[in-house]
Amino acid sequence: MNVSTNILALLFLALGSCQGLRRHHVDGIVEEEIEFVAQPSKFGSLWPLPQKVQISQVSFKLTGFSFNIVDAKQSSAGPSCALLQDAYRRCQPCLVFAFFVTRHGVTCVTNLPFFSLSFLISSKADFNCSVYAPSHYTIPLFSPLLTIKLYSPMLPEIFPLGLETFSQLIYEDDYGAKSINATSISDFPRFPHRGILLDTSRHFLLFDFGKDTLLLYLLIPVFPPWFTQETMAMNKINVFHWHIVDEPSFPYMSKTFPQLSQQGAFHPYTHVYTPADVKMVIEFARLRGIRVVAEFDTPGHTQSWGKGQKDLLTPCYSGSKLSGSFGPVNPILNTTYTFMTQFFKEVSTVFPDGYVHLGGDEVDFNCWKSNPNITKFMDQQGFGRDYSKLESFYIQRLLDIVATTNKGYMVWQEVFDNGVKLKPDTVVHVWIGGRYNDEMSKVTAAGYPTLLSAPWYLDYISYAQDWQNYYKVEPLSFNGTDAQKKLVIGGEACLWGEYVDSTNVTPRLWPRASAVAERLWSSKDVRDVNDAYNRLSGHRCRMVERGIPAEPLFTSYCPREYRGV
Repeated sequence: MNVSTNILALLFLALGSCQGLRRHHVDGIVEEEIEFVAQPSKFGSLWPLPQKVQISQVSFKLTGFSFNIVDAKQSSAGPSCALLQDAYRRCQPCLVFAFFVTRHGVTCVTNLPFFSLSFLISSKADFNCSVYAPSHYTIPLFSPLLTIKLYSPMLPEIFPLGLETFSQLIYEDDYGAKSINATSISDFPRFPHRGILLDTSRHFLLFDFGKDTLLLYLLIPVFPPWFTQETMAMNKINVFHWHIVDEPSFPYMSKTFPQLSQQGAFHPYTHVYTPADVKMVIEFARLRGIRVVAEFDTPGHTQSWGKGQKDLLTPCYSGSKLSGSFGPVNPILNTTYTFMTQFFKEVSTVFPDGYVHLGGDEVDFNCWKSNPNITKFMDQQGFGRDYSKLESFYIQRLLDIVATTNKGYMVWQEVFDNGVKLKPDTVVHVWIGGRYNDEMSKVTAAGYPTLLSAPWYLDYISYAQDWQNYYKVEPLSFNGTDAQKKLVIGGEACLWGEYVDSTNVTPRLWPRASAVAERLWSSKDVRDVNDAYNRLSGHRCRMVERGIPAEPLFTSYCPREYRGV
């Protein structure tokens, strides 16, 4: 590929560091870290790297008076498509040379005949985020008349991707002039599910939709998780896994059971997600091509549930007497399943995605073992003293309940490990570290769609450039047939909330989650860590320039530091 040597040169000159070994001490142990050579990549700062890229030496100048965005005449979606027009407006911070005006009710850039960016929607589009629809886009940029062609029934996801890639091709010379080189890109994701899990129970993460989206790049002092969705779109992440409740708090405000948040949230008024909050999160995500998959984890991780729902949890015993503490959801009461039926009926209407995550992990059996009523029930069922069978009994009934809502479901791997009967389309989520490749082999051999998170727990932080560890993971490295490996639909980077709140969620995520994003998007052959370092350094500076406090990879600086410094 012939690539102009001046592409993003200014940006990467700012990232200089020397190659060699750097020694540092951690708890008295001397470690060595290889320093990468910071130099312009032949792919500029494209991130994640598209499937096919060809960049020529022919360049076009871009100014606010020589650029416009239009709808292609043959496109199946045009000026009446509010989703497209909203995306055009939102691209202004990315295309900082542009000067936007509104004309005939359509947001566009001043229409002067030098460079035209048009969008061709080639098929009937679903304006809601569908589940795992195939999609790709092309950017054949070899003349001043550029058409980004989108081939997808899932318009909200694929449209922002083409626009984001276009914005990443723009570079700046020493005098601040914007240019773009003639480029040909054909792109599609390697895996359809590319997610980030955020935990809003262990710390409440702030939502605030009061400010205009454009102003967020400049003014917002704290970056809540909904702003993270903007960054997710930049990195071509398309699933927001919302681990909304857990042991410490129940911030989801249920219309059917309002007492759950009134009694179970950290605070019943200030630390809850109202129905309006949830609706705005879902819509904000949809406009950026991001699905919102809610997780309500049971029967474990439910202490906050029991504060507002009487008799939901199992009473624990100390000897022959009640101890006053409670364990997992009580699986032997009919009232438990009546409650779950009503609750998940509500969840299915509030969260429109085709899937709900039901958890099922880390169930502590000690309380069940102490309870004589549980023991009697297990004898009646013929379970003996195998409490995993009792867990399976509960999970099976819960899955049957959720199936009546016409939702698919995702579960953590323990549900599969315990032999619960699952629907064929159940997504099994592999999270336990160590021998996770063995688990991937077992789950796919059983024929279930599979998600991988085990090597991508971002709450495990370490000194030095731990993004490399995430980047080097190969999701299909397990032993299995081609048919098994086709069942791996993607993965998720997980950021659990023990040490994360609104003050640090964004820098803790980015650019470490970007490494996972490229692994799930780009070709399997994209493995050059040194080239990734150079592109990711530029991408990190791009996020910083857009007002996102992404933490540095290593010693460096950005031409435009955070918040304009």
